[in-house]
Amino acid sequence: VAFSAPVLAATAVFLVYPIGQGSFSDGMPLGISGTFNFMLVFQAEHNILMHPFHILGVAGVFGGSLFSAMHGSLVTSSLLAETGGDVSLNVGYNFGQEDETYSISAAHGYFGRLIFQYASFNNSRSLHFFLGAWPVIGIWFTALGVSTMAFNLNGLNFNQSIIDSSRHLINSWADIVNRADLGMEVMHERNAHNFPLDLA
Repeated sequence: VAFSAPVLAATAVFLVYPIGQGSFSDGMPLGISGTFNFMLVFQAEHNILMHPFHILGVAGVFGGSLFSAMHGSLVTSSLLAETGGDVSLNVGYNFGQEDETYSISAAHGYFGRLIFQYASFNNSRSLHFFLGAWPVIGIWFTALGVSTMAFNLNGLNFNQSIIDSSRHLINSWADIVNRADLGMEVMHERNAHNFPLDLA
């Protein structure tokens, strides 16, 4: 199940998006510069940064790395000393042993007091399922967002400007992003935009 995330992400950018756009030249090329060019053009044409599915993907990847670091820190901080003196703690672990080498109750108690009680897992299986499922579900959503935008279904990306009751524009960061997107789009297809009225 975990490997479905990179498979879906690769399928979205290499297969679904080019089919939706009508040409494999619109798909993501291999290589670093081609990947970055694809990302900039994708942002210019679809404004994916404002799409909730992309936001969920970012939360999944960064959240997954944060949770993994927190988990490793808690486990390392609550190791049970099976050795003494100058001998490494690692010597006290035998590969495949049944009993745990750290105190999950101590880690649970500490983390429960650090944040709040119910933010901490007291079940090792549910904790490790959460650590695996969080980034996978986030990348699923990002792949779904790319796949919907392949068919120009951009309605969820909140591309509109903020206007007050008297029809005056309220400037926001979204307007700056929109203007940058228009500039990138014009520079990407120069021949299609002889005089960019939308930038005038």
